Amino acid sequence: MSLRQFLEGERSIDGQVTEVAEEVSADFEAPAVMKANDGGPVVVFRRIRGHRGVAVAGICGTRERIYRAIGAGPRDYYSKLIDAAANPVEPEEVASGPVTEVSCGADLGKIPVFRHYERDAGRYITSGIVVARSPNGRFQNASIHRLLVLGRDRLAIRLVPRHLYAMHQEAKSRGEDLQVAVVIGVHPALAVGANVGPKLGVDELGVGNALLGGGLKVVRCRRAGVAVPADAEIVLEGVIKADEVADEGPFVDLTGTYDIVRKQPVVQLTGMMMRGDAIYQAILPGGAEHKLLMGMPKEARMYDAVSKAVPDVRGVRLTLGGACWFHAAVSIRKQAEGDGKNAILAALGANPSVKHVVVVDEDVDVDDPAELEWAIATRFQGDSGIIKIRGARGSSLDPSSDQERILTAKVGIDATVPWGKPREKFEKAAMPKTAR
Repeated sequence: MSLRQFLEGERSIDGQVTEVAEEVSADFEAPAVMKANDGGPVVVFRRIRGHRGVAVAGICGTRERIYRAIGAGPRDYYSKLIDAAANPVEPEEVASGPVTEVSCGADLGKIPVFRHYERDAGRYITSGIVVARSPNGRFQNASIHRLLVLGRDRLAIRLVPRHLYAMHQEAKSRGEDLQVAVVIGVHPALAVGANVGPKLGVDELGVGNALLGGGLKVVRCRRAGVAVPADAEIVLEGVIKADEVADEGPFVDLTGTYDIVRKQPVVQLTGMMMRGDAIYQAILPGGAEHKLLMGMPKEARMYDAVSKAVPDVRGVRLTLGGACWFHAAVSIRKQAEGDGKNAILAALGANPSVKHVVVVDEDVDVDDPAELEWAIATRFQGDSGIIKIRGARGSSLDPSSDQERILTAKVGIDATVPWGKPREKFEKAAMPKTAR
């Protein structure tokens, strides 16, 4: 159930883990190695200058590793994520675990938080799962947020209008700080579960536990009052202040470009728990791991929505080239004219951040950009196969959009075979099976 157990499993597969033995700095040097290996093996840093212990990156850097983490494949991971969100499994609470080996006052200098890019505002914790207790104490929520180090025991947290934002707003209305814990270094299924997006009131740790098949154990934080994975590497305890904000950013987001500077809430840390030989986990901002962790859970929701509009959906992908956020490719088995357009509308409605959707037939590989382009080139006509929508809600991350009002234009491309033409005109030529 732990990060290190998953890592050992990956070591048994050739080419999945690379070791960096020489000493590197947490400022720029380690991130440069992460960038060079982006979308490739897990990187293990044996020596980070000025720090004890090991750091890892790229745990969820490929689709295949995420599939292994949740015990699924390219087709059935949709249903597994949807089912986990609908049927979370409550973890078992225990008195202690590996993460409680060391308990101390908050000091971010004890962990090797990376500074990734030259214009970054500072060092950023990028893999932290923020577990928050609701102001009324009835439920907790878990979600991944970027956290800018402001000092030894202070962070700025980026909150967008989702669950944690709503909980913080409720706490503010009561004049209260929101109790939270920042969890670093967990089994990747828990990170995936934190991004699936069940309804408010459902603990995403339970979603992750369902993806693991059950067995997750949690311990209660002494200061923050929330339950966190007992096998985690590091836990930072504290509160999101009700009445304090700080500049957050610049930060490189999914687009690979810098997000704007905003006033964001401050996290005041009150203590730390960690393993005696804690592993620090980092995610490269704008890298493949960042994109896949954000995008793959959203694919499941899109698959579910498109499946309700079109009878036979073969695949849904948020593409790496579109930052796993803006561009979607959908493969369907077309059964009537208009199926392609219905699929476009369903995909756009399922994820407000998506602005371009291409729908293709089942013989086109949605993971191959050349195949998608070929389908557009041979099966699409711009005067009849396109849908355009103006002034729709988009994403604040899109620098080409109206970022103040978060409005964008959306386009759908129906690159499926026209229903009235012979199918054989659009099929790729094949060699006879007997050819040598």
